[in-house]
Formats: sequence, C-alpha cells, structure tokens
Amino acid sequence: MSVSPAEVAVVPDTAMPHARLVGVTRVFSRRGRGDDVHALGPIDLDLKRGEFFSVVGPSGCGKSTLLDVLAGLATPTSGTAEFEGRPIAGVPAGVGAVFQEDASFPWLSVTDNVAFGLRRAGVDPAEIARRVDYAIGFMGLRGFADAYPAQLSGGMRQRVCIARTLVMQPRLILLDEPFGALDAQTRLLMGDELLRMWRETGATVLLITHALDEAAMLADRVGVMSARPGVFIDIVATGWDAERDSRIVSHPRFGDLTGHLWERLRVESLKHLREG
Repeated sequence: MSVSPAEVAVVPDTAMPHARLVGVTRVFSRRGRGDDVHALGPIDLDLKRGEFFSVVGPSGCGKSTLLDVLAGLATPTSGTAEFEGRPIAGVPAGVGAVFQEDASFPWLSVTDNVAFGLRRAGVDPAEIARRVDYAIGFMGLRGFADAYPAQLSGGMRQRVCIARTLVMQPRLILLDEPFGALDAQTRLLMGDELLRMWRETGATVLLITHALDEAAMLADRVGVMSARPGVFIDIVATGWDAERDSRIVSHPRFGDLTGHLWERLRVESLKHLREG
C-alpha cells in the first residue's frame, strides 16, 4: 500500500502551479479599537507540484496566516488563493495540515487516532485498516499501535499527527512549526522522517518554521518574509538533491545558506523587536 497522491483521480498539470496566491492580503478588524491589523501581504506565491517549500520570518509576520489561507481556514481580505487551479473556499479536498500543538486525542489509541479522519469520512473499514497499518509502520510506530498519547514522547505524538494526515492521502501538506516543541537532535531526526515522507508520497509540502537550519535542510526553496505586514523579501533555491537528509548540515554550503537567510531575516527581526 502507498499513501501516494497518485491513487487520487486527479490529472496533474505540471505547467500549472499546484497552489497559487496572487495579491493576497489579510487584515484583522479590532472592534472597539478604531484600527485594523494589516497582518499579511499583498503576497504572491506559486508552489510547484511536488516541491518542498519552507517559510521563515520574524514572529507575527503572518506566516501562520499564509498557511491558514492555503488551508482554507482563513479568507483573504483581497487577492486570490487557488489549489490545483480552483479557488480555495473552505478546506480543499487533497489538502492536509499538521500544527505545532499536540493534536492527538488522549482518549484514543495510536491506531484510533490515525483512523479518526477516515472513519469520519465514511471510508470502508477494510480500506481504513490497510491505510492505517501502512501509515503506522511508515512512521515507525508499529510497536505502539495500542498505546495512548500519554505513553508516548513528544516526537512520537507528532508522528501520530503526521500519520493521521498521511492516511487522508493529501496532495498538499501544510506544516506549521510541527517540531517546535522538540529538542534540536529530535528535530533533525524528525526532519529526516519528513523528507522520507515527502519523497514517498510525491506531495507538495509547505513548512512554516522559525528554525533557519530546519528550513535550509528540508526545502527546495526557502521564502523569507518581512516584518508585519508580511511579504516575501527573498526566495532562495537551496539546490539540494531530493535524496538529502540531516547529514547535509555538515556540507560547506549549508553554513553559507543559513548565513544568507539570517542576513535577510536579521533586519526584519530587529524591526519586529523595536515595534513590539
């Protein structure tokens, strides 16, 4: 069994961006305050089908808002958002998201956590069993299928959340700081698992992260955002081979890449600190 998007009846158009934002802004109204918060944009972004794209930027620059727009969880104030050539209105079929917060259900076993979305979608029980068994094995949770979240480490609980997303066979995977609560060594190892998942599924991946080394190691391209309202001030192609893993952090060019990202980000981060 494979969780590859190829099982979904969609004819890919490789010339068309897999997801696209054109002139997208997001403005929040603060009732009773008499002013609005311009959180994002105008921002343009084309995600190529099957690429791994990371986003970095100072706190509060609109990174998560950008992800929410792509996930159909937020509507742009202006501009357009598309997935596979169609306007995003609500959560699109074929899009899955994993967030920083531990979203596992403490009263459910690993197996039942992973199966949750499939059961709600009314998928055939035999198909559920097939997909869940594969995803649990793929994420290295085979020996913990009957365990509960309280019995797992933080990294393993995030694997459960990723597995729950994988079984839905998304073609676009959105990740909002999924390893933010983990220690540095565990983050590197989870990064390896994430790259393996990306190669196996062929999905397009967008990762929001504060960690420059994580962004540089994982991505084909890294987008650097400005202080609020967030726009892209640089998009850097990493040039890594698809078969990369965490050993790439010892590559001489890795330091140059993270250094470049920090130089682009440093001024924006100082703006954020000074403006509060």
